[in-house]
Amino acid sequence: MDFRLTEEQDALVQTAREFTRKDIIPKAGHLDETGEFPRDILKRAWETGLMNIEIPEAYGGLGGSCLDNCLVQEEVSFGCSGINTSMAANSLGATPLLVAGTDDQKKQYLTRLTSELMFCAYCCSEPDAGSDVAGMRTRVTRHGDDYVLNGQKRWITNGGVAGFYTVFATFDPAMKHKGIACFVVDASNPGVKAGRKENKMGQRASNTTDVIFEDCKIPKTALVGTEDGGFKVAMKTFDRSRPWIAATAAGVIRRSLEESRAYALERKTFGVPIAQHQAIQFMLAEMAIAYESTRLLTHKAAWQVDQGDLSAITSAYAKAYGADAAMRCATDAVQIFGGYGYTKEYPVEKLMRDAKLLQIYEGTSQIQRVVIARNVLGR
Repeated sequence: MDFRLTEEQDALVQTAREFTRKDIIPKAGHLDETGEFPRDILKRAWETGLMNIEIPEAYGGLGGSCLDNCLVQEEVSFGCSGINTSMAANSLGATPLLVAGTDDQKKQYLTRLTSELMFCAYCCSEPDAGSDVAGMRTRVTRHGDDYVLNGQKRWITNGGVAGFYTVFATFDPAMKHKGIACFVVDASNPGVKAGRKENKMGQRASNTTDVIFEDCKIPKTALVGTEDGGFKVAMKTFDRSRPWIAATAAGVIRRSLEESRAYALERKTFGVPIAQHQAIQFMLAEMAIAYESTRLLTHKAAWQVDQGDLSAITSAYAKAYGADAAMRCATDAVQIFGGYGYTKEYPVEKLMRDAKLLQIYEGTSQIQRVVIARNVLGR
């Protein structure tokens, strides 16, 4: 076993770290306040080669691994997990095409992401079907050689800025997972519109909207995979993307630790820096443990994805542990800062708000435990 990164990966980390230091951290607070979409920052990330990492070279991407992507996402999330979510949403929207798309679909859509700055979005969640993917109500019907979509998707990252969507819909809700299919749909297609932008607690720099389909006619060439294979595409996508969430958590934890350490060495109570008080030392130690644990789980899960094992339970371990640890560490960071931590003068209150979403999106922490428990009992 060799935990060392390659020279290329070290260079990728340094590039992402410098980009985060220069382009993200100075503007993260402002973007959090205003909720502006960071298009200029994302354009520089695209130009720097920090987006579309897992898209194969044949389609203009970097041809990087899941681990490569996780390394970048940790660094970007150190600066702002909301900006990272906007970047990761492109990878998420592209993944169904990587998992089950035809070569023509990949050439048509993946090359659009690599030839210019364009965003895409993954449309799975609905007002009444989040973690319960099989309970979706967005309908697809056959119309001659075409399909017609009707329904509403909710909590869609990049929903209001995407050039195309990968959309999941059911032929019959009574069929549950067996009736779900996946489609790739242009945002310019008649019958597609984005809803209002959500006013969120955290990760406010990411664009989150509803996406609504009203008698949206799409050709049969828009089908990704088979008519009864959409649920499997969605699950394989999540298995591939969950290490990214864990990597995001690692970035949040590391930032919480670094901010807390610096403050604890500077802030004095009872005549000494608070870093000398055991209560503070224990919280810092727990953050350090959480970071190492999350990072190791992330790298193992990403490595398994890169070995072609999309059924590995490790991705659920990594997301569940990492998300909960990030929330705990960000909360402890606020505690270490005391009253200052509760204000926007320091970044830890933003870390706390941003961390909460990690326990919710792409399968809640509770759903991860359902997946893990089924795996344990299924042995």
